[in-house]
Amino acid sequence: MARGEQPPTRGAGRGILSGPVDGPWRAGRQLRTVPAERGLRVTHLGSRFTGTVVRFEGNAVVLRSPNTGLERLFTLRAGSFAIGKEPVDLVKPAPVGGGAGEPGLTASGSVAVTPGRARVARAGRILVEGVHDAELVEKVWGDDLRVEGVVVERLDGVDVLADVVAALSPGPDARLGVLVDHLVTGSKEWRLAQEVQGAHVLVTGTPYVDVWQAIRPAVVGLDAWPVVPRGRPWKAGICEALGEPEPGRLWKRLLGSVRSYADLEPSLVGAVESLIDFVTA
Repeated sequence: MARGEQPPTRGAGRGILSGPVDGPWRAGRQLRTVPAERGLRVTHLGSRFTGTVVRFEGNAVVLRSPNTGLERLFTLRAGSFAIGKEPVDLVKPAPVGGGAGEPGLTASGSVAVTPGRARVARAGRILVEGVHDAELVEKVWGDDLRVEGVVVERLDGVDVLADVVAALSPGPDARLGVLVDHLVTGSKEWRLAQEVQGAHVLVTGTPYVDVWQAIRPAVVGLDAWPVVPRGRPWKAGICEALGEPEPGRLWKRLLGSVRSYADLEPSLVGAVESLIDFVTA
């Protein structure tokens, strides 16, 4: 620069620092706004971490890797995520029962219905083994069941299944769905299910010994559920492994960590949704 010559004002000329650092292409680019619905698969561009949306914590989204179950927390910043190869602005979805034309989602992932007159309960219903099963089903599918008028009742033990089914007299207009644990070929539960299964009765379940195990272990910070030696009550073994002697307190912790169907194993999600479809058909 010649002596006495004034330096160019910022923005003049075509130097790489003469305008916005990211350049006019990025500055003027409009990204698509996408609600971060649970189950949506996205990539965090800064870290290249890819996962599915499982919940929100303040202004941050928690993504879970489909391969490892690892969860990571990312702030919802404009342009920080991509769907496939497309950068997007990821935002929180409308709350359940949100504004007109923008319904939210229930914990089961279905579209929330605008509150109205309660539906009269159907004659058909769903039976579950115990109180924990009932509480978990209520937390994730409660909104859906109320809309459909489906009542969930406890068996308080699968041994009484045949007597309860006989007393309820299921029929074409009173279908009965039953959710049981440890539904694997040859098990006691499987044999009892075979006794009642029919045109108007559907029994589904999971391979797990207890419904606790149908909650993804990553939800409470575990890579996998601890292995409990055969012959030892599963709940007692889990409480001992996790250092919580009171099963009731541990269950409250587990239930409180479940936000949606994405926090449950697919076998339980599929089993419950099959029962709802069967009873409401």
